[in-house]
Amino acid sequence: MAELRLEPQLMIGQPWADYGLIDSGHGRKLERFGRFRFIRPEPQAMWSPREADWQADGEFLPGADEDGGGRWDLSPEVPDSWTLEWDDVRFNAQCTPFRHLGFFPDMAPVWEWMRGELADTQDAQTLNMFGYTGVGTLALSQCGPVTHVDASKKSVAQARENAALAGMEDRPVRWLVDDAAKFAAREVRRENRYDGIILDPPKFGRGPKNETWRLEEGLAPLIADCRQLLDANSRFLFLTVYAVRMSSLALAALLDEAFAGLPGTIEHGDLGVREENDGRVLPTAIFARWRNPA
Repeated sequence: MAELRLEPQLMIGQPWADYGLIDSGHGRKLERFGRFRFIRPEPQAMWSPREADWQADGEFLPGADEDGGGRWDLSPEVPDSWTLEWDDVRFNAQCTPFRHLGFFPDMAPVWEWMRGELADTQDAQTLNMFGYTGVGTLALSQCGPVTHVDASKKSVAQARENAALAGMEDRPVRWLVDDAAKFAAREVRRENRYDGIILDPPKFGRGPKNETWRLEEGLAPLIADCRQLLDANSRFLFLTVYAVRMSSLALAALLDEAFAGLPGTIEHGDLGVREENDGRVLPTAIFARWRNPA
């Protein structure tokens, strides 16, 4: 039986050559993405910034509503996209209308962790649901075949472009435009299995056929289906959740219920990013994970 560990864990991203959290405070954060600096809203940065004057190439100005609206104010020197690298993965960054830059840098310690969990598994079969632009998929493809699922045709096209940019277009990746919940249910009926699953569901979303996704309603049945795609020889399930009023312990309790019949441990906690100047940590998301070291 999987053991639930109540003590929260921290997974803290460190700066790397093409990304760093420079400063944060007063509800904003200053980051570098390659040669450019950007300011973005960050509600959890409730403290004061270390630096008095932030110099940036662009800033995302949030709208007046609570639904994530807003716009970028960019220098003319910022291109439509530019290339970044993480480890052996190359990908495009771009200023999207959703305040993101085409990837989530706080996931870097998760990519490293997944590779470590699969290090002694030959040709590991993994599934990345809500895979976005594929940086995590390309990181996983080092370990074996990956099935990448996202409801956005545009995001999957960008993921394939990133694979070509990284010279990984020949890696064994299935790129699927599909509703994650429906895909998982079909995989259960097909009696397929995976060595690892990563999922990063949004709070709200729509599938390719206008299916509606709401986290509070859809997460439990999705986790139940994911459990059926894993067995006692599988290595992990990793779940991240952003921008919700929810404890990581609640996510862990959900996994504890679903994974009761499997060995291993269930852990939970916060993702965060460490500022590169003085080491202050900015929390970004909550996570829960089932891991089964062999």
